[in-house]
Amino acid sequence: MFRCVLTAAALVLFAGSTFVHAQKQTIGAPPEASNMKLVGANDLQARSAYQPTIHHQGDRWIAYIGHHGGTDDVPAPVNPMTGQAEPNGTSIVDVTDPAHPKYLRHLPGQEGKYESGGAQMVRVCDGKSLPKGDPNAVYMLRTFGSEAHEIWNVADPANPALITRIGGLKDTHKSWWECDTGIAYLVSGAPDWRTRRMTQIYDLSDPAHPQKIRDFGLPGQEPGSTGAVPTELHGPISTGPNGNRVYFGYGTNKGGILQIVDREKLLNGPKEPTPDNLRLPEISRLPMSAFNGAHTTFPMLDMPVAEFAEDKDGKTRDIVMIVDEAILNECGEARQMVWFADVTTETRPMMISSYTVPEASGQFCQRGGRFGSHSSNESMAPVYYKKMAFIAFFNAGVRALDIRDPYHPREVGYFIPAITQATDKRCIPVEGGERCKVAIQTNNVETDDRGYIYIVDRANTGLHILELTGPARAAAGLPKN
Repeated sequence: MFRCVLTAAALVLFAGSTFVHAQKQTIGAPPEASNMKLVGANDLQARSAYQPTIHHQGDRWIAYIGHHGGTDDVPAPVNPMTGQAEPNGTSIVDVTDPAHPKYLRHLPGQEGKYESGGAQMVRVCDGKSLPKGDPNAVYMLRTFGSEAHEIWNVADPANPALITRIGGLKDTHKSWWECDTGIAYLVSGAPDWRTRRMTQIYDLSDPAHPQKIRDFGLPGQEPGSTGAVPTELHGPISTGPNGNRVYFGYGTNKGGILQIVDREKLLNGPKEPTPDNLRLPEISRLPMSAFNGAHTTFPMLDMPVAEFAEDKDGKTRDIVMIVDEAILNECGEARQMVWFADVTTETRPMMISSYTVPEASGQFCQRGGRFGSHSSNESMAPVYYKKMAFIAFFNAGVRALDIRDPYHPREVGYFIPAITQATDKRCIPVEGGERCKVAIQTNNVETDDRGYIYIVDRANTGLHILELTGPARAAAGLPKN
C-alpha cells in the first residue's frame, strides 16, 4: 500500500511539472535554465538576429551580429541612436564587460523582409593575420541581403568604413573565411547557376582587391546542366591548408548532404565548372535522410575517445557534427536534430550518434514557433573545442552538450530566455485563418575564448550572454565561478 501511495504521488508531481512546462511563455517570467546562467543581455534594437561573431580587438571584445530582414509589421525598425528607421543589417556591440554589453553601431543592410533583406552573415579577420591586409585594419566580411558580399574596416567598430563589394548575386548565406590565408568560401547565388546557393571562392588576402578563384557546387547545379538539380548549399567550414579539407553542408530540413573536399585540389585544380571538374576535389559525401538537412558541418578531427584508449587501433577519431535546421512552426515537419559522423575513413563516412531535445520535457510542439535544431557554435578555440558543443534549438533555447565521447553525446545544460515586449509572434495556418503564439526562437550561438556563450533570437528578443555553472562547467574543464 505504501509503495502505491508513493507511485501516485510521483505521478501527480510529474503531471504538475509537465503542466508548468507546457504553459506559454509570459513576459516577466524568469528564464528556464539548468547549469547555465545569464551574465548580460542587449535587445539589439528588436531586430531578428542570425549570426554572431565574437572578435578580440586589442583589449576589447566586440560582437558582430548579422540580422535577417524586417517583418511585415516592422519592415525597418527605428534605430534609437539615430532616430531613423533603418533596414536590418549588422549590430556591433562591445562585450568586453559581458554583464554590461554596449551597443556601438547599427550598420543597415539591404531593404527587404525576412530572408529577402538584412545582412545575415558576418565573419571577421585582423589585417595583421591576412597575408596582404593592412596591419592596422580589422576586416568584417558580411552579406548584404541576397545581392552582395561586403568587406568593411571595423578597426574603429563604432565607425565602420566600406572597403569593397562583390555584387550581382541572386542570393547569399553562410560563408567561411580563412584568416591566415585570406581564402573565402562565399555562399552565393551566381545568376547563371541552376541553384539558389553555391560556392564562389575568392582570395581575400588583400580585402581591397578581391581575386576570384572559381565557382563550385554539386554536378547538376552548374550552368548548362540538365536533369534534377541537387540540394542547394547551406555552408562550408574549412580546416585551412594544414587540415586540407573543406566540409560542405547541403540542404536545410531535407535531403541533406555532407561533402568532404580536398582543399588543395579545390583551389588549384581545373576551374571550369564541368561535371568532371566539380567531382575532382570531392573525397566523399554522406547522403542524409530525406527528412533532414545539413545546416552546419563542424569538423572535430583527431578526437581522443576514452572508451577506445586501450584499443590497438582507432584511439582517436575524426568527427563531423552535423546540425539540421527546423523551418516550420509547431512541429510541422520531421524533427531536425544533431548528428555525429565518424569520418576517420574518409571515403566511408558513417553516422554514429544523434541528439535531440526531448519534446515532452517542455511540450515544445505546443509552445509556438519552431522547435528543433538550427546551428552550433563554430569557434575552434581550445576552451570548448572537442569538449562541449552548444546548439541553438529555437523555442527550446540553447543546449550544452558534453561531446567528449561523440558516440554518446550528453546534454549537461540549457538556457531558454524569457520573452519580452519585443518578442515577435509566430503563426501557422488553421481553418478560417491563422493561429499565432509568442515564443523564444534561439537562432544562432557562438562562444569566445573566455568561455562566454552568446545566443541571439530570431523573434527579435536580442542577445543573451551566458556562462556555464555546476556540472556543465566541470565537464568543460573550467574553473569554478
